[in-house]
Amino acid sequence: MEKPKNGGQYTCNEYREEMILLGLQKRLSSKGLTSEEKESLLKEIAKVEKQMGID
Repeated sequence: MEKPKNGGQYTCNEYREEMILLGLQKRLSSKGLTSEEKESLLKEIAKVEKQMGID
């Protein structure tokens, strides 16, 4: 994991973003998703990663 950008403090927002990303990744690994659902999840994952600065 990268060092926080704000002088070393780990914020609630950073934690929240990580939990959102983990949830999306877990949903992506679920069986029975349509290709549209997978595409939507991948787009959302990319969006969250960009917000986190890990894109």
